[in-house]
Amino acid sequence: MTNDEIRELIQLAGDTGIAELEVQRGENRVRIRTSLGVETRVVAAAPAIAAASPAPAAPPAKAEVPIAKETDSLVYVKSPIVGTYYECSSPGSPPFVRIGEHVTPGKVLCIIESMKLMNEIEADAAGVIESKLVQNGQPVEYGEALFGIRPV
Repeated sequence: MTNDEIRELIQLAGDTGIAELEVQRGENRVRIRTSLGVETRVVAAAPAIAAASPAPAAPPAKAEVPIAKETDSLVYVKSPIVGTYYECSSPGSPPFVRIGEHVTPGKVLCIIESMKLMNEIEADAAGVIESKLVQNGQPVEYGEALFGIRPV
């Protein structure tokens, strides 16, 4: 992973307000943690054996995070609990919401499993889903941003 790619990931983490971002491409892994906008730490793990020639770049992790021009006007839906994020009710089912979909207050956006209990996370505001900040099956922390909604 190049320094420019890592800088872009740091910028993305800062712009979206997420607490932690981890991306893995082959044997290279980068984890970025932010602490309320005060500090940004980057931890990069290089492969155990350096390759003689650079490997072809794999596609980035499948996070649906389009870069919005007016991020200040987004309303972020945050995790009220620690658990595992699920975008659909069961494997093979369609996700509860997709990028660009209009939602109303009370619309189920995802499920967070915590201590074997499935907790439905609902939209607090009416608007359009602009960004999905967590991947299916990923652990989430209390207060971590899950979705960015542009109010309408």
